[in-house]
Amino acid sequence: MDREDAQTIGLAIWRVRDDRGKSLRVVAELAGMSKDTLNRIERGLRSPTLSEVLALAEVLQISVSELTSLPVPAPANGHTDSATDGVRLALDAIDVDHPGGLVLPVAVLRHRVTQIQQRSRACRFAEVAVELPGLIRDLHTTLATGIDHGELLGVAVYLHVHVTRLWLVHAAAATDLVRRSVFLARHLAQEHGEVTMLGMAGFAVADVLLNGGAPELGNIELDSFTLPTTAGTAGLVGMVTTARARAAILDGRPGDAVAPMDAAAEIYGRFGATGETDLLGFSLASTNVEFSRVRLALEAKEPDRAVSIAQNVHPERHPYPVGQAQYWVYYGRALSQLPGRHHDAARALCNAERIHPHRVRRDPFVRDTLAVLLRHSRRGSSTDQELREMGRRAGLAG
Repeated sequence: MDREDAQTIGLAIWRVRDDRGKSLRVVAELAGMSKDTLNRIERGLRSPTLSEVLALAEVLQISVSELTSLPVPAPANGHTDSATDGVRLALDAIDVDHPGGLVLPVAVLRHRVTQIQQRSRACRFAEVAVELPGLIRDLHTTLATGIDHGELLGVAVYLHVHVTRLWLVHAAAATDLVRRSVFLARHLAQEHGEVTMLGMAGFAVADVLLNGGAPELGNIELDSFTLPTTAGTAGLVGMVTTARARAAILDGRPGDAVAPMDAAAEIYGRFGATGETDLLGFSLASTNVEFSRVRLALEAKEPDRAVSIAQNVHPERHPYPVGQAQYWVYYGRALSQLPGRHHDAARALCNAERIHPHRVRRDPFVRDTLAVLLRHSRRGSSTDQELREMGRRAGLAG
């Protein structure tokens, strides 16, 4: 695989550093890592963590999205890029008070939102891509009539938190578009005024801020609302609690992540038997906690601990394929950083691609992991051909 064909985060970092005229040693020191670590990241021999990318983006004075953007043409396209443009145009139309959709009964819109969320959780990505822009337009056109306003506000918050946000993230859409969707949800929740709506939107905003390198702002958003822990809100409270732990990791305070994760485990353990989701649509699966522990250990640069946790998790117990794919992604990324485990890492990412192809082919951190595995792959090995085919589908190998 040629260096110029990889189009990975590491290559983007090297190009920006070279353009800035900054030495490997200086950038590494300012980003809080060794010169060898940065060298391996740039050469595609090691996949970076989000915290490392955030630190390097700050040192190089560049946005995170410029380091993690997809190559052109983007892999696994299908309807993805056109649907992303469709969502952007729908949000533009809402901003100028002309959403251009149909006025429909609230029951019809609620049913369509439920259906599209089910498809999203089942990783039926192309179907969501076709349906989402029109649903956004129809919902906001109906909302503008003032009929059933309070109920429709709740439906709109639900759509943008559970479907629009996640679909855009999995499509590797531009960060500004993801932010627009969650800040729209926040505006709608503020208009609605009910604490659970504010909590739903607040969690979504905090999640985007954390991914964008603003853990302090993410924490401020998480502190802006207080939710009771009941069977109706437990899934959301669990997600908010694990988000606090993630903010601590990204902010360089790993010790502060322990208590929130223990609290989340208690919440899911207490309410997990009450159903697959809470009344707000958030999963109550106890596996959420273990998945998050794997992710946090990976982000804390402890891949051996991430693998140790993952080996004792049963991903098939998660009720939704999208969650199962998430497990295999984190497990594969962690395995790729351990000596002698590249074969197992490739198998894990194959499992993830089988369930949720777009997550593997478009997620910049997964693509970086694939690039690392390809560089270490031995021609003629049992996984070499399968790995190269997976890399080709991700736009990493010819």
